[in-house]
Amino acid sequence: MKKRGNLLWQLPFLTILIIGTVLIIREQQTLPYQHHRGFIFGTEYSVTYQSDHDYQTEIEKVLHNVDQSLSPFNPHSIITKVNQNIDVRPNQMFMDVFRLARQISQDTDGAFDITVAPLVNAWGFGFKSGESPTPHSIDSLLQLIGYEKVSVGADGRIRKSDPRIMLDCSAIAKGYGSDMVAKLLRSKDVSNYMIEIGGEVVTHGVNEKRLPWRIGVTKPTDDSLQVNNELQTVLNVTDKAMATSGNYRNFYYKGGKKYAHTVDPKTGYPVQHSLLSATVLANSCAMADAYATAFMVMGMEKAREVIARHNDLMVYFIYSDPSGKNAVWYSPALASKIME
Repeated sequence: MKKRGNLLWQLPFLTILIIGTVLIIREQQTLPYQHHRGFIFGTEYSVTYQSDHDYQTEIEKVLHNVDQSLSPFNPHSIITKVNQNIDVRPNQMFMDVFRLARQISQDTDGAFDITVAPLVNAWGFGFKSGESPTPHSIDSLLQLIGYEKVSVGADGRIRKSDPRIMLDCSAIAKGYGSDMVAKLLRSKDVSNYMIEIGGEVVTHGVNEKRLPWRIGVTKPTDDSLQVNNELQTVLNVTDKAMATSGNYRNFYYKGGKKYAHTVDPKTGYPVQHSLLSATVLANSCAMADAYATAFMVMGMEKAREVIARHNDLMVYFIYSDPSGKNAVWYSPALASKIME
């Protein structure tokens, strides 16, 4: 009788708990989705999230703080001051990205390198003008390239072995910015969202149709006018971050084969391998962003060696096969996320 009495006493509380849970679920299903767009880091951003509150002002503040830390195009940013050798103590955002960049540089044997910008700029101009940089100019620039030539001093300031060394976090900052917006939304108890900055994406939960977030991977094509956006595949990226690196409409040809315009920080010259596009899924967008860039430098075989060491990375590679046609390779763990 005592046990039965306890059950009867607990029944109202169980009923209240069940009703409360149902009401919470219904409320989550009826909350509107907010949509914000804008420009940051020289590119467009898009944020979609489910909430009855508008967090656009706070989102823009987070993005502004990342820009103030990491944008080389912002004359007042910390990275600009570091590049101009102005005495500045980097903030936490700058240091988070700097340390992660160094970690990935070490893991990829220098394929990812935030000091490579001078080489990229030199070749970028060369590709457009049709005149390649001279071997002498490449050798000169290589003296200023190398992640190991930059460190953090005991006072927390950045130390460069040569004052002419320039830092550029463009290949990791967009991903980091997406992560920071996601962190903000989580702090507001938002559970359904998608953040995209220049193609670097972070998602959680479900979209407005109560379905997993689906992101397309664009097929590399010779389309200088950028009017052809045919998809190679669509991936389920719910609760993951995704970044893609690849010069989709910017190739050069050698020996009848197609190569992406990706410069190797070690050699100073464009890579000559078959990888045209690298899509990476990871737990953080900054990591996905940086590894996607590194894999484009390394090529498929070396990239697969890195992937074998990381259970937290999934990849989708588009490459040019021996006949010159596009082919794909993806990590086995990604198979369940391919929607079409």
